[in-house]
Amino acid sequence: MNRCSWCGNDELYIKYHDEEWGVPVHDDKKHFEFLLLESAQAGLSWITILRKRENYRAAYDNFDVIKVSQYDDKKIDELLSNAGIIRNRRKIEASISNAKEFLNIQKEFGSFDNYIWSFIGNEQIVNHWGDLSQLPANTDLSDKISKDLKKRGFKFLGTTIVYSYLQAVGLIDDHIDSCFKRA
Repeated sequence: MNRCSWCGNDELYIKYHDEEWGVPVHDDKKHFEFLLLESAQAGLSWITILRKRENYRAAYDNFDVIKVSQYDDKKIDELLSNAGIIRNRRKIEASISNAKEFLNIQKEFGSFDNYIWSFIGNEQIVNHWGDLSQLPANTDLSDKISKDLKKRGFKFLGTTIVYSYLQAVGLIDDHIDSCFKRA
């Protein structure tokens, strides 16, 4: 079976590639999960975060955005002592701040899903690449969304991280043309 080569032979990466990457998400809880995980990834590899995903799920109350938005200094200290997640104070503080901004977007747009999909007119972008070397690290779209998120107060969501997020939640389908997911 032909897959995008980035997932290699790692079972976790293969499962993520086959079941999630590029599949359109329309669930705010899943959007928040991926925003939190992608922002934790900044400067690290995605496989590092995938391997810690279940630890994040436990540490962050199953990605309950309301609970995360209410985390206090005691919870920050608890997260900083949790070896199962990335123990970076700035990233942890950003996750709480981003949860608050996520809730603001839900209030303004009815859902985060409405907000994020409005950038592309609610229609998935399907790119056609011959090989992985053609995939961009960022685009005008990820620049625009990152800029808007930053304006709203989000942190650790630069244009490259946003592009990765857009791929993860299926606003962009970047499976290469020879991948079985393209069929």
